[in-house]
Amino acid sequence: MVGAVIVAVLLLSLGGESVRLALRYDRAAVASGQLWRLITAHCVHGSAQHVAVNVLGAALMVALFNHTYGIRSWLIVLACGVASIDLGFWFLMPQLQWYVGMSGVLHAVLAAGTVAWWKTETKPLALTLTLIMAAKLWWEQTHGPLPLSGEMPVVVNAHLYGEAGGLIAAAICWRDVLRMKPGWHRTLKSAID
Repeated sequence: MVGAVIVAVLLLSLGGESVRLALRYDRAAVASGQLWRLITAHCVHGSAQHVAVNVLGAALMVALFNHTYGIRSWLIVLACGVASIDLGFWFLMPQLQWYVGMSGVLHAVLAAGTVAWWKTETKPLALTLTLIMAAKLWWEQTHGPLPLSGEMPVVVNAHLYGEAGGLIAAAICWRDVLRMKPGWHRTLKSAID
């Protein structure tokens, strides 16, 4: 599933500016009924660097949380992430005229995965990830984008709204956290032992 999303994102990036303009979140266009933009905005990007950073972020999320939830739960996480970002933009950021990128949705995955780690991983590992996630949000809300963002424009509230959606999804899916496979750190430890 993630592979298909990554391929779609990469293919859309080849479409250039005309595809980006047709699919991005555009407040005026959404208001006039172009509701598909509420979904497609998360699949198009501002530059090749933007695509690369988001695809690497998706690969990291897969590496960390691949066996945390089942497919149904991941679909709920994605839907809650997209919905919370779009609702946040619409109701809390009326000044935002356009947006592209999937970093907010990746933050939804991060939040849901972090919550699941409290059930599937060691407490120190879950606490460490929780503190990193909270510190990143705090930094972005008080200082703006992380210095690693470079020249890319970042709508940091997309990350905040995405994580809110991820937390809502984690609450919905809490009982669905899979225990079929151990976390990556346990797999590594058993391989070393």
